[in-house]
Amino acid sequence: MGRPVTLCTGQWADLKLTDLAKMAAGWGYDGLELACWGDHFDPMKGATDKKYCDGQRAKLKKCGLNVWAISNHLAGQMVLDLNDERSDGWAPPECSGKPEAKREWAIECMKNSARAAKNLGIGVVCGFTGSPIWHLIYDFPAIPRKTIDDAFAKLAKVWNPILDVFGQCGVKFALEVHPTEIAFDLYSAKRAVEVLDGRPEFGFNFDPSHLQWQGVHPAKFIDEFPDRIYHMHVKDAAVTLDGKSGILSSHLAFGDGRRGWDFRSPGHGDVDFEAIIRSLNRANYQGPLSVEWEDSGMDREHGAAEALEFVKSIDFKPSVIKFDAQFEKK
Repeated sequence: MGRPVTLCTGQWADLKLTDLAKMAAGWGYDGLELACWGDHFDPMKGATDKKYCDGQRAKLKKCGLNVWAISNHLAGQMVLDLNDERSDGWAPPECSGKPEAKREWAIECMKNSARAAKNLGIGVVCGFTGSPIWHLIYDFPAIPRKTIDDAFAKLAKVWNPILDVFGQCGVKFALEVHPTEIAFDLYSAKRAVEVLDGRPEFGFNFDPSHLQWQGVHPAKFIDEFPDRIYHMHVKDAAVTLDGKSGILSSHLAFGDGRRGWDFRSPGHGDVDFEAIIRSLNRANYQGPLSVEWEDSGMDREHGAAEALEFVKSIDFKPSVIKFDAQFEKK
């Protein structure tokens, strides 16, 4: 049996968990990666109410599904983000328009995510950290190096107390390396690990799609951090540069055919999933392969069902024998 295949529920939060669980079970998924929005999972409640966690798990079990991870990307983003009006809907109404109030709520929410994960009986919380310097991605006007250094120091100052709670709960935080995060590619991820003193609570939710369009070979990321791949999102991306489009996508919405890149349902983009599976095998990753379905050009139910079959087809175990050992004389 291969690794469990799960469906990330973040893009399905308009559906009740009970309804989505029935759909996912019908397609053949092994479990769900519960997003902390919609009615799928409430980390604030789950942190203090184990019966609530047991109830959410029971909804999945009724459909023959399991859970290995929860995702709290939205709260995580607000921990280091500038917190403008774009995130007003992610925090309680009383925090709306108040960047620091949103930050304080988000910090507590992320701590509670670890407590809730423990009560749910799982060991991984996927999410974001946010970034105070993403808007400085292009070095003009020239950015003082101290500004960047200070931002990574802030990552350590703000996230270490959160990660302390993760450590107390025996739970890992899996950052999804992603544009708008302080760690958005291989080298920025390496710096994040370094400023956090390599603490084991901090690792990665490996999502190849975000690396692919940036020109980073996803498998090399796994090879760089083999002991910090705590979870994986199966998501694809296609670079569609045609001489008119740009890699920064021209402020065009996802799904617009003029973009220079876009997300694709697994197997419909440029990601080399065979290389990824081989790297995961070398890293001895045994966690879920979680489909995060984001393809504006495809019906999502068709995509989710097809993605499951694709993931099953690409997942293979490493060899337990050396083929050339058969040539040796006995």
